Amino acid sequence: MHTAHDPALGTIEVFVLDPDAHLDVIHAWVTQPRARFWGLGELSRQELRDLYAYVDGLETHHAFLVFRDGTPVVLLQTYEPEHDPIGECYIVEPGDVGLHVFIGDRGAPIDAFTTRISRVLGDFLFASPGAQRIVIEPDVDNEAAVQRMVRTGFEPGPIIDLPTKRGQLAFLSRERWSPS
Repeated sequence: MHTAHDPALGTIEVFVLDPDAHLDVIHAWVTQPRARFWGLGELSRQELRDLYAYVDGLETHHAFLVFRDGTPVVLLQTYEPEHDPIGECYIVEPGDVGLHVFIGDRGAPIDAFTTRISRVLGDFLFASPGAQRIVIEPDVDNEAAVQRMVRTGFEPGPIIDLPTKRGQLAFLSRERWSPS
């Protein structure tokens, strides 16, 4: 679906998540203690498969698996905020793209993996001419994610209350984006 090359990362490929073919990978990731902020750790394999099959059938929400040199490294979810509970927490603008990112594996160690993969994912999202702003809402207790969003260039918005968490709303406009 999307391929990029980074001198340090190697070849990065973004594929639409296949709930059956990719189940072993995503289940192993989301059931790790460090995945607690995703809220999927208690799901059985079948429940997780059914959840992503449901997402696969939506026109407003999408799931992707990102590979680095053939190894899965990131679970990526995008959504249209106006069709998600977050859309009730701020004024949605045309071109807003909601984003959730879970780094499941890094592959061979390199410096600044998260920064480099974030650049590639930003390029992927902003490759769509309609995408004007990326919207995220990491759990306020997920300090690593909140710090990462600031390093990546996101502008913090208000703290919002969602059904399953308190989130730190943040925005990254196309204009602020620094392509890789």
